Amino acid sequence: MTAPFSSLSEFRALLQALPATDAAAVAAAQARNGQLTKPPGALGRLEDLAIWYAGWRGDARPRLEHPQVIVFAGNHGVAARGVSAFPAEVTVQMVANFRAGGAAINQLAKAFGATMDVLALELDRPTADFTQTAAMTEAEVISALAAGWLAVDAAADLLVVGEMGIGNTTPAAAIACALFGGTPGEWTGRGTGVDDKGLSVKTQVVAEGLATNPGREPLEVLRCLGGREIAAMAGAIARAHHARIPVILDGFICTAAAAVLAQAAEGALDHCIAGHASAEAAHRALLSKLGKQPLLELGLRLGEGSGAALAIGVLKGAVACHSGMATFAEAGVSDA
Repeated sequence: MTAPFSSLSEFRALLQALPATDAAAVAAAQARNGQLTKPPGALGRLEDLAIWYAGWRGDARPRLEHPQVIVFAGNHGVAARGVSAFPAEVTVQMVANFRAGGAAINQLAKAFGATMDVLALELDRPTADFTQTAAMTEAEVISALAAGWLAVDAAADLLVVGEMGIGNTTPAAAIACALFGGTPGEWTGRGTGVDDKGLSVKTQVVAEGLATNPGREPLEVLRCLGGREIAAMAGAIARAHHARIPVILDGFICTAAAAVLAQAAEGALDHCIAGHASAEAAHRALLSKLGKQPLLELGLRLGEGSGAALAIGVLKGAVACHSGMATFAEAGVSDA
């Protein structure tokens, strides 16, 4: 199977033709919600989540049984600039850990009944240093977008995408700054825990990358400032929208990937919710730009899709209540 695009212009056109939510399913789910054995609004955001999920699945009484977690891994040329507290070799080592079942994301996926896939993207060939040139050629970014598109299981009923890539909070900060403006310092955080000197280096690297790659068209921003795993997440999120599979967004890097789609096409993230607000300083600001309210705020800064995977439990709870509760008529309870 191949992806239905072979150029950025074709991918851009595909984003303009993504489906909308099923209005009839939304209306029916709202009607059902109004008949459940509870006071109106008593389940708070869980009610809105269930109705949102019903709309994307086209079913007023949906089930959530087959969530998929995909972790994409890539290496970055800017890692050589000292933007991370860890060496680039850790990316390869963590991929092995994912595949052996030893990482946090493995435990969370298992806890919430999700299948988990790991896709390493040319780890022996980092992207170019974007302070010197574009991070990827068009062929490279298309290959990464297609890898993400093809990694989505058509049978999944929920998608979480995560990432592993030493140094990747730096391209995420550069992407956010390019898309939404502001200063590099406003978007650059400590990532894996760099000290003040490391933070200064990261901020300077982001500034240099923006100066070297001044274009602001969203998919060109992704090509020039992103990474293979970031592009793959964007491809997977777009594929999920195409297949009406709801998505839970993870942290700053995942949200930066999603932001590219949001800026490229209106409504591109209507099928997405924000799983959590991470400890990375700019994540909440990026969510605000996208109009996404996080479900959880637990101080996480691990990546891997961990915060989004944890939020699977919240969404499962919302869907279970909506679809499993009795109506007043079914329970023989008066709603007067």
